[in-house]
Amino acid sequence: MTYVLIAVALLAVLVGVVITIKRNNAIRQGGIETDAVVSRIKENETRNDDGSRQMHYTYYVQYQTEDGQTVEAKLGKAPLRIAVGDRLRIKYLPEKPKYVIPV
Repeated sequence: MTYVLIAVALLAVLVGVVITIKRNNAIRQGGIETDAVVSRIKENETRNDDGSRQMHYTYYVQYQTEDGQTVEAKLGKAPLRIAVGDRLRIKYLPEKPKYVIPV
């Protein structure tokens, strides 16, 4: 039973990775490039097995689509050392504007 659960969990992770890679490739190839502003940074602290702390950050950007819609989206693979208010170039898919990657 335990092996089945481990196999299912690994399969779910693998599927998630494949979907993310495909989505990011679609954005790179057919996405629209625009300016965005870092709107917020979410911090999440975890503890390692040895008791040490590790911080994880999720970055969000706000931008306007070509049709004038204002969108806040989670930034995939954020560049190092960015802060709220920083400007950066992103790409997004018009049909899925919540998915963005830095240029």
